[in-house]
Amino acid sequence: MSEGDGVYKVRDVSVAREMTGRDHGGMTTAAKYAEFAANEARGASPTYERLALAVSRDDEVLALLDTLPPIKRQPNLLFGVVRFLAGPVEDPAAFHDYTVGNWAAIEAELRVRATQTNEAGRCAVLLPVLAALPQPLALLEVGASAGLCLYPDRYAYRYGDHVIGSGEPVLECAATGVVPPTRVPDVVWRAGLDLNPLDVADPADVAWLDALIWPEHAYRRARLRAAAAVAAAEPPLLVRGDLVDDLPALAAQAPAHATLVVFHTSVLYQVPMPRREAFAEMVRGLPGHWVSNESPDVLPYDAVPKPPGAALLNVLALDGTPLAWTRTHGQEIIWFA
Repeated sequence: MSEGDGVYKVRDVSVAREMTGRDHGGMTTAAKYAEFAANEARGASPTYERLALAVSRDDEVLALLDTLPPIKRQPNLLFGVVRFLAGPVEDPAAFHDYTVGNWAAIEAELRVRATQTNEAGRCAVLLPVLAALPQPLALLEVGASAGLCLYPDRYAYRYGDHVIGSGEPVLECAATGVVPPTRVPDVVWRAGLDLNPLDVADPADVAWLDALIWPEHAYRRARLRAAAAVAAAEPPLLVRGDLVDDLPALAAQAPAHATLVVFHTSVLYQVPMPRREAFAEMVRGLPGHWVSNESPDVLPYDAVPKPPGAALLNVLALDGTPLAWTRTHGQEIIWFA
């Protein structure tokens, strides 16, 4: 998940697509792509901004997308699959022709894949919370993908002129309203839970993670390679399972002398609301702490400050208490006053 508030005008869609093309929030596929262009891609990826706007007006591609379940129509997933299959994304006309002409292969990938963006940069916005908890830590990530966010102790960080840790990758983050920590956390156990965990030793899995990185973001590709090398040197415990049904058993494996921290970032939007609510209730009953970093419409809070600027932001929270706005790839944290 990934920029601006505003009003978006999209062309009229057919009654049929109005009936069948809405996601769980009641938004048509066309509107979803227009929103993605304006809110997420603008200022971050000119390529995807152009492409998403083109798809929002493309009746043929929209009709194909609307044959899929709503969660499988999202722009990041479609664009990632086309890139994974070596299709064109720079030119909207070429993208249209490729998508229509190769729909069977694209559809097959869309149905089995998910947007498992594994952005190690998100550790930079988690670090102030993790470093402040009682040490050592036992980290358990929900929606872990390949587990790259399970190594906050192995990465280096730069908050302006303030540098923490050593090694690669170096995660840069603009910090407002919070004093950066002076050290990385002490992690003695790390595990991840995912419906489809990825393996950094598998070239196909790494290729999928690469395909999910937006075209212009060469620095994120370099970061992916560096973080994957860290994970490959000491692979985490990754368990295939459901975030409600299988979390308690995995959490029970954490060492008793460590502070259990269950965390997730930009994951729960893919979980239906009833399961999301069941997860929140269940995780509150576990020992230790719960760190969430999700869109403000994904987890309800009594009140959060007005978001600064127009960029799409997540809310960082500890045990259900909101603490800060964060950029979705970990590039900025704005602590609440």
